[in-house]
Amino acid sequence: MRVNHFRSDALLPSPFSLLPSDCSLTLAHGRRYGLSGRNGSGKSTLLRAIANRSVAGLPITTQVLHVEQEVSGDDTPVLQAVLLADGERAALLLEEAKLLSESSSKDSTQDSNRLTAVYARLHEIDAYTAEARAAEILVGLSFTPEMQARPTKSFSGGWRMRVALARALFVVPDLLLLDEPTNHLDLEAVCWLEATLMKWPTTLLLVSHARDFLDNVCTDIVHLHNRKITAWRGNYSSFEMQRAERQRCAGKRAEADERKRKHMQAFLDKFGALLRQRAKVVQGRMARLEAQIDRVGVEDDPEFCFVFPDPGAVAPPVIGFFDVTFSYPNAQRPVFKGVNFGFDLDSRIALVGRNGIGKTTLLNLMTGQLQATSGHVSRNAHCRVAAFSQHFVDQLDMTATPLSYMQSCYPGVLGQDLRNHLGAFGICGTLATQTIFTLSGGQKSRLALSKITWTKPHILLLDEPSNHVDLQSCDALIQGLSLFKGGVLLISHDEHLITNVADEIWLVNGDGGVEPFSGSFKDYKKSLFE
Repeated sequence: MRVNHFRSDALLPSPFSLLPSDCSLTLAHGRRYGLSGRNGSGKSTLLRAIANRSVAGLPITTQVLHVEQEVSGDDTPVLQAVLLADGERAALLLEEAKLLSESSSKDSTQDSNRLTAVYARLHEIDAYTAEARAAEILVGLSFTPEMQARPTKSFSGGWRMRVALARALFVVPDLLLLDEPTNHLDLEAVCWLEATLMKWPTTLLLVSHARDFLDNVCTDIVHLHNRKITAWRGNYSSFEMQRAERQRCAGKRAEADERKRKHMQAFLDKFGALLRQRAKVVQGRMARLEAQIDRVGVEDDPEFCFVFPDPGAVAPPVIGFFDVTFSYPNAQRPVFKGVNFGFDLDSRIALVGRNGIGKTTLLNLMTGQLQATSGHVSRNAHCRVAAFSQHFVDQLDMTATPLSYMQSCYPGVLGQDLRNHLGAFGICGTLATQTIFTLSGGQKSRLALSKITWTKPHILLLDEPSNHVDLQSCDALIQGLSLFKGGVLLISHDEHLITNVADEIWLVNGDGGVEPFSGSFKDYKKSLFE
């Protein structure tokens, strides 16, 4: 399979991204490619262009499926919605039913032959085990049998995204395009998806900002930078090492070429008046040399670090839970029962547990958005708490610019002070005055982080902060949190983020308790695989 000749005019029209130009990319059958690049570099746009066949070189016979939008909610049960993704199976079963009904009213050799052919094709595509295969995929994505029988319209957007992913995995297309597939999954589902994609039989091209996921799944990395595409063999860690080595070699070569250029320039300065003709030759060589320097060099993105403001000190205990029980109205059993723990400025905790088990509820109890049914949650009166979730990103004013949005949130603050604060989260230069709608998902996440941290919080409660954030920004987030002088409670399925930020892991066990997990995040992930 060859996808080639990327041109800006060949891609979907978009004024918002730097798109590939005059590039070629070969995708081999059975290889699993990770598409890497900074937020706003055009990764999602490139996937959409391939899915819409807006690039030259994609074979007409290649079946391409792009998981980008959630399944529309209607009365179709979840399991049936997955089965209907296989159009050929659905059509054959419909034809089978029609032929069987007609055979009872008339005797036709032609119909009998056609029915035999239909049966043969259904057997060939393994149609009669399809329901079991679809159910297995849905279970892997955390759908219980009861949930599989419910209509799709009864689920939230995140769960309908899982249905869309299940449909693609069920069909097994020639080319599967996934854009951040782990964003809407709990850790158990991420582990299952990782194991499934590691054995994926056809071609896979995915965007993910989870380093460990890319390392475990991908056989190749496709790097998108400055409107150019470069393919690298190996997983993401291998790509980083290869690229760093090429940068090192390019740096040495550039130093040698610079010495040559200076030597030639000295020659011209000394003999230019006498050897004008010769000087033109030398200048031509210099021009070619400078072009070569640009060609062999590996330009890297500028690094930055999130800078969280110093909150100042508050006396412990900052937040304390004392025999806290919480239950939603009309619930059959409490979410938490008799929970006790303390949280201070030096706490670095990762909260783990299945989706829907109460992790976000615990954060809301800490912020005071929810009140304990019984027991007591104490908070230091001088403590400022900031919570981040993808919900805040969805609430941004898409018609504003980052700077005007911050000014509307904090009227009376000097514009330059807000610019400086935005710059601490990588929203600088023209990005600060660009319409939020045109920003990438990761840039919007950075804006939401900058908004909630303006108040200099003592405690940061972060619910999936690395969703949509590119790998370099995730590293910047890790560095920023390591320098932050307050407490951090983190909900994430990103192993790299948790391993480098959290000192402790707390498990929401599903029986109403919150308890320390005796082991590393890798141990917890291993227990899920088992």
